[in-house]
Amino acid sequence: QVQLVESGGGLVQAGGSLRLSCAASGSAWFSIDVMGWYRQAPGTQRDLVASIAREGYTNYADSVKGRFTISRDNAKAKTTVYLQMNSLKPGDTGVYYCNSVRMATIERDWGQGTQVTVSS
Repeated sequence: QVQLVESGGGLVQAGGSLRLSCAASGSAWFSIDVMGWYRQAPGTQRDLVASIAREGYTNYADSVKGRFTISRDNAKAKTTVYLQMNSLKPGDTGVYYCNSVRMATIERDWGQGTQVTVSS
């Protein structure tokens, strides 16, 4: 079992910054291979923003390259993934969901989502 708890969303003006956090815990947290952030705007599908693998490999959507940075911190009994978002644009508005993937059991878990609103 993996539980994901997100924090850090809010309202910010264009050009501003926000940092999202996602803490993963539970009996299977140590088997998480990839963690990522997805964004869903009203009326659209949920799209990948950034991901980071256990080994540290990162992947970003083209729209956020150079502005967003994903990082991962492994500590005792949990792992936390961060998304530093700089130079925010109104197009970055949406609900941001944390995601984890466990390859061995082909399981994917989601957080509850956190709202990010960027005003122009």
